[in-house]
Amino acid sequence: MIFIIQCDSPALWQTYLSDPASITMEGILIFNKHLLFLLTVIVIFVAWLLLYTIYYFVEYNNKFSSKFVHSKELEIVWTSIPALILLILSTPSFTLLYAMDEISEPELTLKILGQQWFWSYEISEFNSCQKQEQSLKYVCYMMALDGLPTTKQGYFRLLETNKRVILPTNTHLRLLVSAADVLHSWTVPSFGLKVDACPGR
Repeated sequence: MIFIIQCDSPALWQTYLSDPASITMEGILIFNKHLLFLLTVIVIFVAWLLLYTIYYFVEYNNKFSSKFVHSKELEIVWTSIPALILLILSTPSFTLLYAMDEISEPELTLKILGQQWFWSYEISEFNSCQKQEQSLKYVCYMMALDGLPTTKQGYFRLLETNKRVILPTNTHLRLLVSAADVLHSWTVPSFGLKVDACPGR
């Protein structure tokens, strides 16, 4: 278990996303890799086209001005190709978006309330043997970098709190995210989960 936590924790000079801990985050990473490859191809092609135009259409290579003004075929091509690329990208994008918003019957509800500078949590439908009320409430304060252990292994920089939210696995959860004062953002990077906490919602 400790090894899994250390794999998900950010590393020094990390330039890529965290390791996925859910199917949704794995889909986001795969889509991101395909998108980066496609963008690299487009940037290389546009850069080559720009350099080709600059080199072959300078004044000393073209003593006489061209009578070429416009071409309907060329306009159709440079309009339809980007539209086709966007259409191809929309299919996996919308599939991933709808998979992230999949609604199922929740077994447990976690109420999250953002406040300056801490988060308060309430787990309802929680069967406690010691209390009459069936809810668990606690507050999590963000830990400063100086408060982390010297090794910092297994700890999340700028995400670590004095208490961690512990939830059951293989369980459908419902997250109710809100804020008490200003806009906040509640996130679990390895799950590919980020929700805006808006006051009054």
